[in-house]
Amino acid sequence: MILLALMLSGQTAMAHTPGPRADLLVGSWHIAWMENRDAGGNIVRHTDRQGQLVYTPDGHMSVQVMYPQGEEQEPEGPVHYAQGGYEASWGRYDVDVKRHIVTHHVQGAMVHALVGRDLPRFYGFADGRLTLRSTSPDEHWAVTWMRD
Repeated sequence: MILLALMLSGQTAMAHTPGPRADLLVGSWHIAWMENRDAGGNIVRHTDRQGQLVYTPDGHMSVQVMYPQGEEQEPEGPVHYAQGGYEASWGRYDVDVKRHIVTHHVQGAMVHALVGRDLPRFYGFADGRLTLRSTSPDEHWAVTWMRD
């Protein structure tokens, strides 16, 4: 009966795809650094941004990033994520373990244009850190997170 109610409401019973690599995402993370590429293709590292990323075992996520005072986000591609030096969104996520992609299904966000969007991210692990980067060829950023 619960499954039928979920199907009728357009929701899925299990948006999170479990697996050994997917389970490594679960937990609370803080920003180690962010990287963008400048016009010359050189990596520009931002270490003074603060943020938290949370993945729950049942498939929920939330992310918040605070830019340093005076640093407004420059649109770095077709999507604008921050407003007033702050970025926040929450929703559900699922994982494609074979392709190393986690998709954030945005249910709420500071930037209203993100609500209802699916934001796929390549993910990888190295030295106990999680790195996410956009799957869009128009976006040239990566965020490295450390477990809290």
